[in-house]
Amino acid sequence: MGLYDRYLAVRTRWSDQARPENVAVVLTERDLLEQGAYDTMGAFLRWTFECGADRVMVYVSVLDEEAAPTLRRELESVDAPRAVAVRGPNDNRRADAPIQISIGLGGKHEFATAVQRVTEEVEDGDLVPEDIGEEDIEERLVFPTDPDLVIKTGAERLSDFMIWQSVYSELYFTDVNWQNFRKRDYLRAIRDYQDRQRRFGE
Repeated sequence: MGLYDRYLAVRTRWSDQARPENVAVVLTERDLLEQGAYDTMGAFLRWTFECGADRVMVYVSVLDEEAAPTLRRELESVDAPRAVAVRGPNDNRRADAPIQISIGLGGKHEFATAVQRVTEEVEDGDLVPEDIGEEDIEERLVFPTDPDLVIKTGAERLSDFMIWQSVYSELYFTDVNWQNFRKRDYLRAIRDYQDRQRRFGE
């Protein structure tokens, strides 16, 4: 680690502001086709936990669903520091693990599926419409964690990503492409996060 990286690490560690516990990164299918992309993934996952994260979410937007099985196989083979749950485009099972990876599973689809499940339970008499609250939707989402920090590399555009969960997240955009993303870039994201005053919609 270089001198500047050590400076960033010390500054984020000793800041009065908390570091993000739940971190998300939004990638594209194209990002993972670049050389070294999966090495970057393994390193990124290590950095997040080294810097105090409890949970990490990776969302990969996919234009060609036929690429999803290959992406899934590669991501499942990444040298990860914690257990990994990977969900594909048509996989609506709940993902509850320290590392949660979504491949082409859009936020709109996830939210619509949760609403459908609530509707079915109302029809079955298990839920009363007047008693339905936010927690009833949240309990039926595939990805149950609300990210504190969402990182998007390479461009200032988010994909159809965790619409419900990220409503109060802090968004961090960097021009650095994924394959060039370094620990200092992650530390900059943490520093930016610590410099903000979170209001949670207030």
